[in-house]
Amino acid sequence: MGLLLGTGSQMLREKVYTMFKAILFFSTTKTFQEMIQQFYSRTFKIYMRQWKKGEDRMNACESSMSENEQESDMEDGGGDGLQCMGCSSKKEQCWCPTAMEQFQQLNEILHRLNLLERVSANAVTTILHKMIEERMERRCRGEYERSFLNEFQEWIEKVIGWLSRVFLQDSPMVNSTPEASSTLKRWRCHVQRFFYRIYASMRIEELFSIIRDFPESKPAVEDLKFCLERTNQRQQLLSSLKSALEMRLLHPGVNTSDIITLYISAIKALRELDPSMVILEVACEPIRKYLRTREDTVRQIVAGLTGDAEGSGDLANELSKADPVTLENGQESDDDISEPEDWLPDPVDADPGKLSSKRRSSDIISLLVSIYGSKDLFINEYRTLLADRLLHQFNYSAEREIRNVELLKLRFGEAQMHYCEVMLKDMADSRRINTNIRDEEEKLPEEERPPFSLVAVILSSEFWPPLKEEKLELPEQIKEAMEAYSKKYEKLKAMRTLNWKHHLGLVNLDVELADRTVSLSVSPVHAAIILHFQSKSE
Repeated sequence: MGLLLGTGSQMLREKVYTMFKAILFFSTTKTFQEMIQQFYSRTFKIYMRQWKKGEDRMNACESSMSENEQESDMEDGGGDGLQCMGCSSKKEQCWCPTAMEQFQQLNEILHRLNLLERVSANAVTTILHKMIEERMERRCRGEYERSFLNEFQEWIEKVIGWLSRVFLQDSPMVNSTPEASSTLKRWRCHVQRFFYRIYASMRIEELFSIIRDFPESKPAVEDLKFCLERTNQRQQLLSSLKSALEMRLLHPGVNTSDIITLYISAIKALRELDPSMVILEVACEPIRKYLRTREDTVRQIVAGLTGDAEGSGDLANELSKADPVTLENGQESDDDISEPEDWLPDPVDADPGKLSSKRRSSDIISLLVSIYGSKDLFINEYRTLLADRLLHQFNYSAEREIRNVELLKLRFGEAQMHYCEVMLKDMADSRRINTNIRDEEEKLPEEERPPFSLVAVILSSEFWPPLKEEKLELPEQIKEAMEAYSKKYEKLKAMRTLNWKHHLGLVNLDVELADRTVSLSVSPVHAAIILHFQSKSE
């Protein structure tokens, strides 16, 4: 190689100066830089391998290599035992010591010519950037469950050792100067900044997967937070995450429940990444807008809150918290911060129209509720869903619904949940009224009892959501049973009467066929049709 310089007399060294000046003059910049870069790259590899060997000797008492050491061997070129991993020559022909000696001599010559940093800067920068990127791809890509910052900090210290050789910080031939020390400090800062920037960029690319795997991926989130505090990459993160969400999540092929699940993971992960929650607010706004377009969003949220949805543990646990965030009045000012010294300014990309204390105090449920802009809309949706659930469970088993309403009262306030409480009370009152009427019927003679049992769900019309109206002509015997029930109700509840919704409810029938009897639970419409077959065969 043209730049391998040997030792010799002063005359030889002067010839080297002349030759080197000739190279500078006659070589094209590209060719010369390629030669410098190739030589420095090889010496970097040799130096790092020598450091590894020194470490191995220190740990010689260990019987076997650790997993990390084995990985390092693989990184340094393999471990067949026949080839030097520094210079890639056969071990008996290894020229690593010669190369390092010539490396030292070349740097000393460049220093004496006042060309050291000018000649070596591009090559050193290219080598370090390439090595950091390759090592990061090899060791960190797709690994979220452990932190890599300390490991890389140790590796960077080894790199700084090589840089000290380049800039003659520890050379016995050149006296260390403040200028050389300043140069090394500058390069140390450059290497660390580059590492933080590249590591943050890689984690930003993977942020969708990191959010999906949270909390197992918490070490990756903490690493990214550390790097973002030292680089200016918030905008890169916001743009990348919004793009990933829109491409991978916000399309018709993804179930609403899956979108909500990932949004909950994003709330947890991004709160860890950015306690001001500005990143969450900006990056996840597309999720909130998209969820507003899905008809079943509230249904899925309520199913999660009440523990009916698959994988709904997060929301159910959040609802059951002993000290929940109250959504009745909210946080209206920044005066709620306990101590003045605890105040932190919002990042520059925060929405100035939103109070920082309110943003920071938001929990998962309040963020989900705020998708609809107001809690009133959410409560009305919940009331509709509760009505639907109560009207389809005719056994009056409302204990779980009572518990959920009590928990929601802690969030929304008693006034907001009053209608829901009345709905649950109606179910309990209906059970008591039906029991009283049934007891009264059993006291009658056999011939005066109704031909079948009628059980009613009696609703307070002002407190339930509007029920759809449909006309249905019932068989006469059904009408008579309903009229008899109404009279008994009026007797129990003076000054009140019943307005029947004929099309709602459930009818239990035993249909006798030629060869078997079939028990069915059908709607009143179907029951009315089937009952007509008692008088006519077709």
